[in-house]
Amino acid sequence: MPNDPDEDDLKRYYSIGEVAKKLGVNTSLIRFWENEFSHIKPNKNSRGDRRFTKENIQQLREVYHLVRERGFTLDGARREIASAGKPQAGKQEVIDRLLAVRGRLKALRDA
Repeated sequence: MPNDPDEDDLKRYYSIGEVAKKLGVNTSLIRFWENEFSHIKPNKNSRGDRRFTKENIQQLREVYHLVRERGFTLDGARREIASAGKPQAGKQEVIDRLLAVRGRLKALRDA
């Protein structure tokens, strides 16, 4: 995913063309993702031109990563984004059990 480090990062809003260039995709794909992912809501000026914030660009990068790089379907990417903010129940319990197993394996190896 291309990212131009020389780009002026002091800007507040970016046009759809600038965002497409940053991500290395077509503007039509950005419009499509905007329709498919409800959390991507760029501002629009009085003429209806989209103005993307840095937060919007980060959201699009996340979609790009899931769909293009990791091969998620659109539905799968939606679910992954929705579950990213929720804590996973039992995750710490699994980590604790794995650490206990590791300790037992080390004890067996050292014995």
